Amino acid sequence: MRILGISPFHDSSVAVYCDGKIESFYKEERYSRIKRDKHPFKTLDLVKQEGKKIDLAVICSPTNGDSSLYAYTELLKKSLGIEAVVDMSAEHHLQHASLAFYNSGFEKSLVIVIDRNGSIIGNNFRESETVFVAEYPHTFTEIYKNYWYTNKDMNAESYEILQEKYKDTQTVATVGSMQGIVKVYESATSLIGQQALENGKTMGLASYGKDIEDFPNLFVELGIGDDKLFNHFHDKWGDYVCGYKDHTDEVIDHVHPDHYKFYADYAYQVQKQTQEAVLNLIKKSIAHTDIKNVCITGGYGLNVIANQYYLKSLPDVSFYFEPLADDSGNSLGGAMYQYRYYTRDMKIYPIKDTFFHGKKYNISKIKGEKCTYESIANSLSKGESVAIYEGYAEAGPRALGNRSILFDARNPDAKNLINKVKNREWYRPFAAAVLEEDASLYFDMIIPTSPYMTVSFNANEYAIKNIPGVIHVDGTCRIQTVSKENKNLYNLLKEFKKATGHGVLLNTSFNLAGEPLVETPQEALSVLDRSELSLVWFPEIGKYVKK
Repeated sequence: MRILGISPFHDSSVAVYCDGKIESFYKEERYSRIKRDKHPFKTLDLVKQEGKKIDLAVICSPTNGDSSLYAYTELLKKSLGIEAVVDMSAEHHLQHASLAFYNSGFEKSLVIVIDRNGSIIGNNFRESETVFVAEYPHTFTEIYKNYWYTNKDMNAESYEILQEKYKDTQTVATVGSMQGIVKVYESATSLIGQQALENGKTMGLASYGKDIEDFPNLFVELGIGDDKLFNHFHDKWGDYVCGYKDHTDEVIDHVHPDHYKFYADYAYQVQKQTQEAVLNLIKKSIAHTDIKNVCITGGYGLNVIANQYYLKSLPDVSFYFEPLADDSGNSLGGAMYQYRYYTRDMKIYPIKDTFFHGKKYNISKIKGEKCTYESIANSLSKGESVAIYEGYAEAGPRALGNRSILFDARNPDAKNLINKVKNREWYRPFAAAVLEEDASLYFDMIIPTSPYMTVSFNANEYAIKNIPGVIHVDGTCRIQTVSKENKNLYNLLKEFKKATGHGVLLNTSFNLAGEPLVETPQEALSVLDRSELSLVWFPEIGKYVKK
């Protein structure tokens, strides 16, 4: 059965899923070149060009109202000739949960969804946190659901709608305040002048902050319609935090290298208190169900510091951190759920990699110089920055070796040098790609592998001394452990180790600040022309292009 998933929301995407396999996955922004594009028109056209018969389409993520839902339904029926269309736009968290569970390889698990803006209930409530018990083929039992409310003047009728929805279920449904966990985190992101979805920047800044004695509790008990989340701050904090804008598109970088303490300290508190809130939710869910397989997803699932915190706090729990935890994965999550619903397929198809975005492009006519793994490793060892372009792109937000910029991790000034290439904020760390078999030489490996960069690890003294370019200010590093299956990056790391003694490279996404990941070879060469990048390597044809 072939199912099309479409997610017409921020980070919009489309996916084609057939008999347990991903046939196509396209993220709109990589074709429109509009960051976080909401309208998957170019990607739907790509599906149409494939010419495959679609048995069912599913509309995922929240839409912008009934009119847009109708418009997409008509588009799917008329333009793509799809007769059967299912609406899952009111089940946003279920889409997140489906993707994580079906990718995890678990037969049964808890799925913890920590999300910013889920589906709306009764025009007043928005999903914030949900806990599911997931079982094959398609059973997702909600045991906990928390909403934040969108209107301070919420009336009794709205609350009755919520009570009616859950009256015959076992779900513990609550309404916390006008702020869910991710909305609390977002306050720090908006405070530093960033667009509200850029919480990864706050995560990087948090490591520059410190704990403050008697800092207010961000998760005070609140009554319905009485939001005092920020009102109890003393004047120093209240003057700034109470005025933050929700989902602002205006980016004003407030965090100057010489004047950042205030922002870093608040980011630290937001990181600390939100990860503690999630850990408490995980503990309660395990105690309630006695299930120790746990999937973490939703936008907060990409918080590598929090993920490390859970692993350290609960060493007896088996965690799976979904690499497509943001909304770009929802088209696939919805398609997976509908496939299981209609086919009752009980087989487990765990994720193998994220290299399934887009399509392969003809690079045979690229005019460049011949090269080998050894010669590229030598270029890196001499301080050159190397972008790697090959095959299908990474589907998720983390570059893992098909669309990556690489640099020598031994260079203590690596972060500043690559920031000049990418024009990123000074406080943001860079990740490392490390040979899987060597990871424990450098890092406290609280889990054996981390192939998707979903966890931060503590660096040991050997790492701090030998690969300082990828160690963050707090002594941690988000790492990608690279196995032989990731052929070209693995072979390059082996050659780099021969040349330098260390099979570790700085690894960041192949794009410039504010731009989506490069999709086509032409875009790859455009970045080379517009930046201080040294060269682009095309390993499939054994060539590189240099300025």
